[in-house]
Amino acid sequence: MNWDIVEGNWLQLKGKIQQEWGNLTDDHLDVIAGQREKLLGQLQEAYGISKDVAEEKIKDFEARNTPPK
Repeated sequence: MNWDIVEGNWLQLKGKIQQEWGNLTDDHLDVIAGQREKLLGQLQEAYGISKDVAEEKIKDFEARNTPPK
């Protein structure tokens, strides 16, 4: 998943992110604003998980939501 494109289409992708991680509030999503590193930090904070676990969750999300080439 190209996160430069994610940033450009953040409004469309916010819904998918919130469906995936319901603990993330609109305020969290506003902070993230399509930036992968910020998503990583917000997941750690909202779910009380380690950086490695958050990274795996993001990778799984990317794999399921990246359109085939």
